[in-house]
Amino acid sequence: MKTKTLVLMAVCLLTQLGHAEGDTLRLSLDECILMARRQSVEATVALGELKSAYWEWRSHKAELLPEVSLSANTPTYNKRYSTYQREDGTHSYVRNDYMELDGSIHVSQKIGFTGGTLSVESSLDWLRQMSGDTNGGRNQFMSMPIALTLSQPLFGINSVKWNRRIEPLRYREAKASFLTATEQVAMRAISLFFNLLLANENMHIAEQNLQNAEKLYEVAKAKREMGSISQNDVLQMRLQMLNAQSALTSTESSRKARMFELKAFLDVEEDIEPIVPDNIPEVTLVYDEVLNHALENNAFATTMRRRQLQADESVAYAKAGLRNITLYAQVGYTGTAPRMNDAYRDLLSKEVVQVGVSLPLLDWGKRRGQVKVAESNREIVRNQLRQQSQEFRQNLFVLTEQFNHQRQQLRIAEEADTIAQRRHHTNVETFKIGSISTLELSEAQTAKDEARQNRITQLFNYWYYYYQLRSITLWDFENNQNINADFETIVR
Repeated sequence: MKTKTLVLMAVCLLTQLGHAEGDTLRLSLDECILMARRQSVEATVALGELKSAYWEWRSHKAELLPEVSLSANTPTYNKRYSTYQREDGTHSYVRNDYMELDGSIHVSQKIGFTGGTLSVESSLDWLRQMSGDTNGGRNQFMSMPIALTLSQPLFGINSVKWNRRIEPLRYREAKASFLTATEQVAMRAISLFFNLLLANENMHIAEQNLQNAEKLYEVAKAKREMGSISQNDVLQMRLQMLNAQSALTSTESSRKARMFELKAFLDVEEDIEPIVPDNIPEVTLVYDEVLNHALENNAFATTMRRRQLQADESVAYAKAGLRNITLYAQVGYTGTAPRMNDAYRDLLSKEVVQVGVSLPLLDWGKRRGQVKVAESNREIVRNQLRQQSQEFRQNLFVLTEQFNHQRQQLRIAEEADTIAQRRHHTNVETFKIGSISTLELSEAQTAKDEARQNRITQLFNYWYYYYQLRSITLWDFENNQNINADFETIVR
């Protein structure tokens, strides 16, 4: 698959270089798909969504790692007066004149098993007294070499546990969605490619019909002079010639519109001449195998698991609201001294143990009602997912059957086109010798045009079904392997 992609890229590049100064860019279907994946706006949007999901995933992984932070205050000078109450109850003003500086290092780690947070902190404060009684020294240091803190909800929801289950699914879902989006870009390219191909074919048909109508009109006038046909037949041929001229003008306008759409989609300046695909993937699909690939690779299956987990999380969150008990415990050491080295001696222990409790005594059933709502929503999600799963399997079955039958439809369309072309040619030659009427000739021409258009349409359907199945299963049926990408390289 990689070798084929590299060859297509080289061919596509050489094709663009070879027509950089020309008016027309001959483009095969594979080259069109490759260009769309590389430079279309839809491909750029898909890449942007993948990058956003990637950095969300990186942020989630970073939350599970220790977080280290440094905080410090630059030297601050304070000079002000504050009220002071004496022992006898009277008040006076005391001047504060000092300079201070402090800093700390804080390391925290979330505990995935319990959902709590464990942190370690070390800090040092410096104070310089600028006036007043300085018998104890102008400088004062307070150190806290280490303090260990635990914050643990006892009955609350463990958000770390739920995130570790949900976020990997979310990122896997994003990667599958990106691969699906690239295949959908190919489907869009196929639609525009065949729209232009059909527009070109319609214009060629209109040109050929006009040439035939002009020739037959001249033949009709000659036969009228000989008296072998009526004036009504001559007028009918004249009307067919005028209709052919009108049809040619209409098809030329339609071709320009389809050309503009494909050029804008591929972001190219040259006119494009699409090449009719001369081969198709020779594969026959088995529904069970297709379904297994879809359930394993498609974002839909991952989305179902993620939505179910999120519904379970909502129920757990509502139940946690029935009671809220948080344990807060801290143990550490601190010391003070006029000199920094002495501030790390004769350390005093500092222990804090705090338990906070919040229990509703009377809420008139509000919290239990929230639990019932969450459980009801979870049941709704389960039923929705079951219904969507049934629709997914049904649509995939129909699509697989359509693809398997499309090869036969294409073969029939090709044979019908060949017969219609021969029949029309025979009728034209027969009309020249006067054996058929203008009505029969007109019917043969209409059948010829419809057969050629149907052949292009059936070819489009085959390729569209094929890439639609690729986008759903993310499976390369030709090479019998997963459709994958180097996501680390793509997002960077």
